[in-house]
Order: sequence, then structure tokens, then C-alpha cells
Amino acid sequence: MDEDARRTVTPHRPPAVRRPGDVRSATSYAFIALYVLLTVAFGILPMLYAVYLAFTTGEGGFAGLANFTRVAGDFRFLPAVGHVAFYLLLWLVSLVLLVTLLALIVHTIRWRWLSGTLRLIFYLPGALAGASSVLLWLFVLDPTASPVGGLLRSLGLASFVQVIMPAHLPPIFAIIAFWAGAGGWIVIMYGALNNISPDVIEAARIDGAGTLQIAWRIQLPLLRKWISYMGIMSLAAGTQLFVEPQLLSQASNAVVPNDYSLNQLAYQYAFQQNDFNGAAAISLLLLVVALALSAFFVLRGGLFETD
Repeated sequence: MDEDARRTVTPHRPPAVRRPGDVRSATSYAFIALYVLLTVAFGILPMLYAVYLAFTTGEGGFAGLANFTRVAGDFRFLPAVGHVAFYLLLWLVSLVLLVTLLALIVHTIRWRWLSGTLRLIFYLPGALAGASSVLLWLFVLDPTASPVGGLLRSLGLASFVQVIMPAHLPPIFAIIAFWAGAGGWIVIMYGALNNISPDVIEAARIDGAGTLQIAWRIQLPLLRKWISYMGIMSLAAGTQLFVEPQLLSQASNAVVPNDYSLNQLAYQYAFQQNDFNGAAAISLLLLVVALALSAFFVLRGGLFETD
């Protein structure tokens, strides 16, 4: 091959090799894209449609705040607000105090088999779906069939109707919610406690700190963000109270009213009164209150602070 031919030959290049990081990045973007798509389709778009309905009339005209004032003036609205507020107070206080306490107790147990067994026992009720959990509690709350029927009768509750009187419902719903949801949070708090450096705990013990002092001065402050996160997620779930009173209403032949909670009232507006604008207004009011309370948890819990 002469010199001119050699100059025109393109040098051979090895094929491009895809690095493992590129594959992982592509996979990550695929999962994120699916999440964003589902969030837009089933979260953002319905929320925007609810905002549109809340500020318009049934004919599509602008209504201003008329839908909000109308539902707030409904004689069922304030009782439903009181029911949900009392339930949330009982639920969040018991969740924060008892979950944190149980997680600390389980974490201090030295026998690994016992600690693992307790975490499993706490977690198992959460495996039941919400409706299944309430159906199970229908038997627990019936003194004639309940395994704790003797305790219920000793409290003067001889029948299912007496147990589920509206005045008894907030603590009943709080107990059901704690039974179904606390186990998962105990496991999460246990994992957060495991992330605390053993050197910090050992240094405190060398300085003479006991178990209670370590829990109060070291573990609880380091759990503050997790407690705040638990409060926000539980608040979001608690404001959506619907399944429990709805099933109890059907099982008790309306001894429990079908407009007990705000979500039930919104359901009544939408599917009984065919007033989707009023239902959307109730939903937005719930959203505003939940966001305000969540902001309180974020600010007090330092959720986004860097250590």
C-alpha cells in the first residue's frame, strides 16, 4: 500500500462500552418517569380538577367562595369537624408516645430472637387491609362474640350498639388505627435507633448515664425528625377517615351516622346529592388544614434541617 493510500485509511476504533453507571442511571430515570406519570395522572390532575370544581358552579360558572360557605353552613359540617379533630388528637398523641416508647423498649432488649419476635408481632396487624381490619374489629366490638367480651360487659357495654355509640367512636377509631398502623412505625423507629452511632451510646454510658438518661438526652433528640415524619404521614392518613365509620354505619343500621366524618360528608354531597362542587370544597378545606398542620410538624421537628 503506497503512502497516499495509507493516509486515507481510517484508524480502527474499539466499540463504545456502556459503563454500569450508565445502565443504573437509565433504570433510575425509567422508574422516576413512571412515578411522575402516575403522580400526574392520579394526583396532580385530580387535585387541579377538584380546585376547578370547588370554585365553579354546576354549570361551570365562577362561584368564588360560595361552595365553601355553603358546605361550612351545613348543619352536618361542624359535628364532622369535631369528630375528626378529636379522633386525630387521640390518634396522633397515642401514636407518637406509644410508638416511640415501644421502639425504645424493643431496641434495649439484648436477646436478638426476642427483639425480632416482638417486631414481627407488632407488624403483623398492618398486613391487613383497612376494610379487613375493620371487619375483624366488628367481632371484637361485639360483646357476644368478642374475645374481650367480659371486659366490655364489665364496662357496662352489653351489646354491639352500646359499644359503638357515637360518643365512643373517637377512641375506638384511634385504637383501630393504632392497632393497624403502629407496628410499621415501630419497625421504622427501631431502624432509626440502629443508625445512632454505638460510640455515642458507649461514651454516655462511660460518663455514667443510665438507660433512661440515654433515651431522653440522646436517642429522643436524634429521633426528632423521624417522629416528625411519622406525625405528618399519620396526619395525612387520619384526616381521610372514611372506611371505619362507613363500615360501622352499614353494620349498625345507621346507629353510626353516614356523615360522621368529613370524607363521608363529601361522599354524601357527591353521590347522594349529586353536588360534586360541594364535595370538592370539603376536600380542599381538608387539604388546607392538613397542609397547615404538616407545616407545624416540619417546623417543630426540623425535618429538613441538616445535622
